Amino acid sequence: MTFRQYGELFEQLGLARDAPAIAAFIRCHAPLHGNIRIEDAIFWSPSQAALLREKLQDDADWCGVVDQLNLALRAIQP
Repeated sequence: MTFRQYGELFEQLGLARDAPAIAAFIRCHAPLHGNIRIEDAIFWSPSQAALLREKLQDDADWCGVVDQLNLALRAIQP
């Protein structure tokens, strides 16, 4: 996982940005069902969901990080 990039995204989402907190967040919320878009997941607040939509639509630099988080949330955790 790319914790530095995740850390920047998590900070913008208002979440803890350290590696253990990010790993715990992913473990807690995975697996995300295949037909749910990451920005529509029920665990985001309205402002967090809006930020993710903005990152996906307007900022190509952030699309990769959001996509990586999307994949991590869809993976089956051991």
